[in-house]
Amino acid sequence: MKRKVEDCRFLLQFFAVQSIRGVFVVLIYVLGKLIWLQSEDYLAKGIPPSVKPILFSGFNKIISILSELQISPTSEDITWWKQQLQENQLHDYQETKNKLRKGINPRTRDQQLQDLIQFKGISHYEEPQSANHTALPCPGELLVEEHHSNYGEPWAGGRDVFEFLAESVHLSPDSRVLEIGCGTLRVGIHFIRYLNSEHFHCLERDELSLIAAFRYELPSQGLLHKRPLIVKGEDMDFSKFGSGFQYSLIYASAVFLHMPDKLVWIGLERLIDRLKPNEGRIFVSHNIKFCSRLGGDECTKRLSSLGLEYVGKHTHDSLLFNHYEIWFEFRRVKA
Repeated sequence: MKRKVEDCRFLLQFFAVQSIRGVFVVLIYVLGKLIWLQSEDYLAKGIPPSVKPILFSGFNKIISILSELQISPTSEDITWWKQQLQENQLHDYQETKNKLRKGINPRTRDQQLQDLIQFKGISHYEEPQSANHTALPCPGELLVEEHHSNYGEPWAGGRDVFEFLAESVHLSPDSRVLEIGCGTLRVGIHFIRYLNSEHFHCLERDELSLIAAFRYELPSQGLLHKRPLIVKGEDMDFSKFGSGFQYSLIYASAVFLHMPDKLVWIGLERLIDRLKPNEGRIFVSHNIKFCSRLGGDECTKRLSSLGLEYVGKHTHDSLLFNHYEIWFEFRRVKA
């Protein structure tokens, strides 16, 4: 019994130093140990009281780690959400919105922006050095999140894209991801939060979008410590991202359809060696006319010459609004 307890103690120490991927392997082993310790042979002897806290605190830590790795809400999460609405008697939004609101000063984005311009802030210092109290001064337009309306659909859709892509490639925090055209980080912010520091890369040409990403989204979401590598550039130049690693996922959302076909092919040629063989994926949204315009056989031949293979077409639904998005999947088939 003592030896088995020591095995479990070792496993708990093992958790502190192993990678996230190792957690899944060890989880199975620990669960087996727990079941074995409480099997019929050991029920008669019992588990010493001093050992139980060690075993079960370790088990709770495993559950906590796994819940942090969860990407999409489970059916149990949805059930819990519905119960909260019911228990708190939260009814129709528009009906409630039209009721008298006490203790709140509702302001539209335009009104908030006017307040910021007129009063140079909300509650603010008056002395000459008043600006020094703000470490990262942010333009009023970004503070009222005007850029969240730049996409033609709700900002919340970025989370849907993240969940679909992350689960499609079985993403883990130590994976590396490249987005071509991350804009104001509507999707990227979720990858940055989930991945290890410096593991999210992006190539973006629009300066206004980059200003919103750096001056508002990253600091307001508390993600400066994740240090994503976001590069201003165009013409599919990925040289600034360095070398010595490969991406598990490369994706472009509504980007390739705005680029010349020739430039898209140049980009794919430059990216192929940066994508993990077999398991690495490229996802392109909306359409792949850069390929289909060549004709079916020629498209397949051109992809094959790069070491790419078309996997298929997918759609995913939004969690919060009636919307679906189309994605085309490719994989690298040769090293």
